[in-house]
Amino acid sequence: MPVKIRLTRRGRKKAPFYHIVVADSRAPRDGRFIESIGKYDPITNPATIELDFDRALDWLQKGAQPTDTCRAILSYKGVMMKKHLLEGVKKGALTEEQAEEKFQSWLNEKESKVQAKCDMLKKGTDAEAKKRLDAETKVREARAEELAKRNAEAAAEEAKADAKETEETSEAVEETPARPAGGAKVAEEVETNAEETKEVKPEEAPKTVEETVKVVEEKAPEAENKDEAPKA
Repeated sequence: MPVKIRLTRRGRKKAPFYHIVVADSRAPRDGRFIESIGKYDPITNPATIELDFDRALDWLQKGAQPTDTCRAILSYKGVMMKKHLLEGVKKGALTEEQAEEKFQSWLNEKESKVQAKCDMLKKGTDAEAKKRLDAETKVREARAEELAKRNAEAAAEEAKADAKETEETSEAVEETPARPAGGAKVAEEVETNAEETKEVKPEEAPKTVEETVKVVEEKAPEAENKDEAPKA
């Protein structure tokens, strides 16, 4: 029966990864298989490939036919190159040492190319990350500057309001009349009451009843004269 090296799909929607399997060509794509020899994840950059090199080479030598995608994967990992060199050894075109030397030279060159691509991608990623970081830094600095400006304006307004309030308070204090001290006020009241109220001297007071009647009779005509005085 014809045997193929092909991919079977795994993973979720829009995030697939694949198994590299050896299966009967008549079996469905994701159906039964004979052996799994690796994994392939095309989402990463560069693509992630895990391959059992010796088993893949053995199946190729037994006549298994890879699909186009699997052929590209095997060629990328050097399986096809190694198979070609071993066929040259069988035909006597070169020795095993020469074949191994050529394969190692090809493998080193391939690894250097892959590493150069990885370095380039990393450099581009770092440059992009630095660019984003610089943009975010500028945004943060602009926000901090604007916040500092707002705080300075608010502090100036507050200081202005405090100065105005202090000035109004000083003017109100200057316009308020001075109140006399409590002791001076009491002394003034006592002096006024002393002037209005005069003590009766003992020598001026009547000593007998006759003298009292005489004093009353002397004051009576004066009161009558005051009542009969013509009005203006």
